[in-house]
Amino acid sequence: MYEHGKSDGRVIPAKLANKATQAAAESAEERRPAKGNTDNTTRPGRSAGRGVTNGLDRVRQAARKDKDARFTALLHHVDLARLRAAYRAINPKAAAGVDGVTWAVYGQDLEANLQDLHQRLHIGSYRARPSRRVYIPKADGRQRPLGIAALEDKIIQRAVVEVLNAVYEEDFHGFSYGFRPGRKPHDALDALAAGIYKKKVNWILDADIRSFFTSLDQGWLMKFLEHRIADKRILRLIKKWLKAGVIENGNWSQTPEGTPEGGSASPLLANVYLHYVLDRWVWQWRRRHARGDVIIVRWADDFVVGFEHLGDAKQFLKDLRERFAKFSLELHAGKTRLIQFGRFAAQNRKERGLAKPETFDFLGFTHICGKGRSGHFWLRRITISKRMRAKLHEVNDQLKRRRHLPVPEQGQWLASVVRGHFAYYAVPGNMRAINAFRIQVTRHWFKALRRRSQRHRLNWERMNRLAMHWLPPARILHPYPEVRFAVST
Repeated sequence: MYEHGKSDGRVIPAKLANKATQAAAESAEERRPAKGNTDNTTRPGRSAGRGVTNGLDRVRQAARKDKDARFTALLHHVDLARLRAAYRAINPKAAAGVDGVTWAVYGQDLEANLQDLHQRLHIGSYRARPSRRVYIPKADGRQRPLGIAALEDKIIQRAVVEVLNAVYEEDFHGFSYGFRPGRKPHDALDALAAGIYKKKVNWILDADIRSFFTSLDQGWLMKFLEHRIADKRILRLIKKWLKAGVIENGNWSQTPEGTPEGGSASPLLANVYLHYVLDRWVWQWRRRHARGDVIIVRWADDFVVGFEHLGDAKQFLKDLRERFAKFSLELHAGKTRLIQFGRFAAQNRKERGLAKPETFDFLGFTHICGKGRSGHFWLRRITISKRMRAKLHEVNDQLKRRRHLPVPEQGQWLASVVRGHFAYYAVPGNMRAINAFRIQVTRHWFKALRRRSQRHRLNWERMNRLAMHWLPPARILHPYPEVRFAVST
């Protein structure tokens, strides 16, 4: 199933020798190990975290026991049951790829289709289709390119990712949170807040990698994968996905660099790349070069690093630029900032006659050096204003299309929108922002209803009654981050 081999020291600067070393490392970072690093059994599905089948349990145990193990036989774990589970995990309303096959159409003869796909996969006749290029608007007005894979490619990618997660969830560091089994954005937000509270953080590096998904070096990615994966069939599959190209406006183009953002396998491949390029390097740098406390939290290609000393921060940034250059990555000059931040930042800046500490954005929240009622330091997190404006604009557009529907239908839809917004943004200290969101949704709804007819009788008194009936009240739904982090760690 696997073989033992040494990794190339030029690629991997630091190794975790065994399970005890990894556990100690996670403890020092004050991040809990990935939930996939347990021996519980769960259903097969999107990812091999908790509850994978016994076959993947053995893979995971071998990966945990021997950090130099290379797995030579993994594709047989992609069986009919795992393909079936991967199909059912796909969103039935997801857009179709270049083949135009939808989830519903494929499911009309599901078992025959899956058996045929399984046979083609294992005899080597499966061919990956190009991704369909689409663009979605970003909060800053730019367009984000996405690649929509064909349905069968989505199925196989999900199944293979589940198998590979059984290996890599034993390797990934605790401060890596993005697109991992059992880890959500609020886990990363809690870890960042707990690190700022518990460690001596005086400086924050808010880093952004320029065009990461399109700049990723495919040659280095395959070398990184080969450190753990020796199953040539799995490696050939990944190469097929990387080389399949994209179709945009009917024209096919190669993708010699990067991995299509939006594909089912892309998040795992991105995590593997940054695990070797960034995470393991940071772990080594912190132990060898830092004079004070250093914390890091990473969500996919977005990461925040906190430092006790300005000298450490400047040296880290210099070394990080050099490190990235070796692997075809670059920090975004306009979005990467080193700012003074932490419990003493406001006082220190005031004594020097400077303005209040700068803020930084992470996972939808603007982080602010605030004060509690007793005057103590309080890390405030409020909704990023651009995110809120973009969401309200989207709600307004949808209301224009729905304004002639019955009021109860509109109310039920708006209630689901507001509840979803609160479920993410209703954190302590953000009450004003979530209440403002509800008020603005009510205003947009009021305008939409009044435009249904010139003979309306709707005034604000009646509108407020509608809002009270249909829209949930604004209230905090999340506990304080350091409290929840202490419970989960």
